[in-house]
Amino acid sequence: MYYTEQKNAIFVPFYQLNKKMSLKKQILFIVNPISGTQDKQAILSLINREINRDIFEPTICKTQYAGHAFEIATEASRKNIDFVVAIGGDGTINEIGRALINTQTTMGIIPCGSGNGLARHLHIPMDTHKAIQVINEAHIKRIDYGIIAGHPFFCTCGVGFDAFVSLKFADSGKRGLLSYLENTLQEGLRYKPETYEIENSNGSIKYKAFLIACANASQYGNNAYIAPQASLTDGKMDITILEPFTLLDIPQLSFQLFNRTIDQNSRIKTMRDTKIIIHRNKEGVFHFDGDPTFGGKDLEVEIIPKGLNVLAPEKPAENNTPLNIAHYINEFIQKRPITSVITEKQKQLVKLNKQMLERITNKKRSNDPNKNL
Repeated sequence: MYYTEQKNAIFVPFYQLNKKMSLKKQILFIVNPISGTQDKQAILSLINREINRDIFEPTICKTQYAGHAFEIATEASRKNIDFVVAIGGDGTINEIGRALINTQTTMGIIPCGSGNGLARHLHIPMDTHKAIQVINEAHIKRIDYGIIAGHPFFCTCGVGFDAFVSLKFADSGKRGLLSYLENTLQEGLRYKPETYEIENSNGSIKYKAFLIACANASQYGNNAYIAPQASLTDGKMDITILEPFTLLDIPQLSFQLFNRTIDQNSRIKTMRDTKIIIHRNKEGVFHFDGDPTFGGKDLEVEIIPKGLNVLAPEKPAENNTPLNIAHYINEFIQKRPITSVITEKQKQLVKLNKQMLERITNKKRSNDPNKNL
């Protein structure tokens, strides 16, 4: 079927994509109409107005079902389309990225999902206008990608609590940080750590762990940095093991997760490698870029260097302001109490988080040489 043609933008079915004879670069925008909460029509209108038509000849396709973005992007790379831009969240980006690995087609991102982990790591702005400016700059960067049990990923994959929450999050039918926190707080206090064996290039070691995260990029999304030192271009993954912890550890862990210092916590063990095998006692859930699925007892994870071209800022601006997770937890507690006991505990944790945030923020300000400029 044909999509409705709009002014300055051509909507076509993916099977009619074709590389035209033109000096301009062919750029295909793939939009997931149901991802995130943003108005997709407003985004498409902004693209029509602001894409640099001296450089690009744009086409737009809308996905119609799960897996459709992968099909569209696969056909685009087969026909040598220069750029394919994902308009959506981490799931849409994963679909399109999987289709473009080890090809000459470059992936762009206009982030409008609930986490936007890869976009945030690449310093692609969350503001659509600025994200389009990044596309117009056409700066290409070649990055690594990972594979877990045959499933490509670009940000993180793992087992344990984060995979379990990803499954709950997917089943909830809701999106956004508050929904993620709801599932996290409801399940976190009763989740039981498991025993894993990690086989790496140096041998094998067993851990009793709350979760094991294998990171190509530094964060899950929403500026939650599970592997602050991870790089998309070093040919390795950063493995983070969160060992069992107590209720009293939660404020510090949650703050460090959003302040890029979780690797400094005593409950955290880290390693870096190109390939590992995670052995567990039974089959179960694992996730790749937040997408949960079920797998066997032994999961092979590896990094493939320089496998995907992406559009990213040439000189990204650093944002060193920590996310005030206490604000979101407090909002969640006020709107969606779980039980009176858990609510009271979480209020205490919020108070501790606020106190830690104030102390660290004041310390940063006092040490800032530009504070009086």
